Amino acid sequence: MIPVLERWYQRHFSNPQVVILALLLLFGSLVMIFAGKLLAPILASIIFAYLLEGGVRRLQAYGLPRLLAVTIVFIVFLTLTIASILLLIPMLSQQIVQLVRELPAMVVQGQGLLLQLPEHYPQFISEEQVVDIMGAIRAETIALGQRVVNFTLNSAMHVVTIMIYLVVVPLMVFFMLKDKQVIMAWISSFLPRDRHLANRVWAEVNVKIASYVRGKFLEILIVWAVSYLTFWFFGLNYALLLSFMVGISVIIPYVGAAVVTLPVAMVAYFQFGLSSEFAYVLIAYAVIQFLDGNVLVPLLFSEVVNLHPVAIIAAVLIFGGLWGLWGVFFAIPLATLIHAVIRSWPRLDRLEVGAAGAADAEESPS
Repeated sequence: MIPVLERWYQRHFSNPQVVILALLLLFGSLVMIFAGKLLAPILASIIFAYLLEGGVRRLQAYGLPRLLAVTIVFIVFLTLTIASILLLIPMLSQQIVQLVRELPAMVVQGQGLLLQLPEHYPQFISEEQVVDIMGAIRAETIALGQRVVNFTLNSAMHVVTIMIYLVVVPLMVFFMLKDKQVIMAWISSFLPRDRHLANRVWAEVNVKIASYVRGKFLEILIVWAVSYLTFWFFGLNYALLLSFMVGISVIIPYVGAAVVTLPVAMVAYFQFGLSSEFAYVLIAYAVIQFLDGNVLVPLLFSEVVNLHPVAIIAAVLIFGGLWGLWGVFFAIPLATLIHAVIRSWPRLDRLEVGAAGAADAEESPS
């Protein structure tokens, strides 16, 4: 057993650069796992600064000084944040409360439909099964109402913390953008000087992660806006809330769209019934999903992410279980990082093949 482990170690960790890369990855993973919640404001500031850096660079490309570019981008970011807090969040909260209040009436209407099933399809469902289903739905409805109330109370109790974050995070974002070079130089002073492998992996991943994250935010905004205009055009209730859910659903590939279909179809059915308006809403929703998957995603991401669907779903499940919504959002970039590390990881057999090829080239006549 020991010789096997020794050969494995020599094969994968014989290069000092690999050890440095492994230690950096291990340290970063441990910080995220054990101190992620404690460092949440700092991590959020880093993410926002990372996203805004693209806008700063574009303004610098037009000849603006970095301080002026940072100031312009930060003002736009702050304006959008304040607008979201003052306008969007209250409207979304209001529609959530209204939907929770109307859930009992929807449940009663749904029970009427369920009671008709044993009459029309007695070979598939019985009255006892319908009663059990109705009891489960009623219990879930009560639990959902309690969760909404508890969430509201918890939000009120943590309002001071939220206000502190609203002040601290924007300030940290501004200084991270303004003093980026100073901060990066300070961090680099703690790292080994000879770390070209880690730099190479980061250079490869940085382009893909930056393009993916910014593209994903743009995709969320586009899908959200188009869905809202579509639902508003058909007069669908809770248009803002449902369109927000559709926009957020693009974070989870393949699964998000299927999950959000249920509330959209449910609200449309209880509002319009089995009518042409109900069909039009579902058709429009299907068209939005088709255009997002077949036009918008290829246009925004192109070859940025080239992962197998199984790897994407596995990454969503693993990182979502570790870090919740943030883990779901960054599942694909993290999977891309792991993929790049695996591809760039120098192994002894690869080095030997490369050395043999170089020796053959030297021996061959010119």
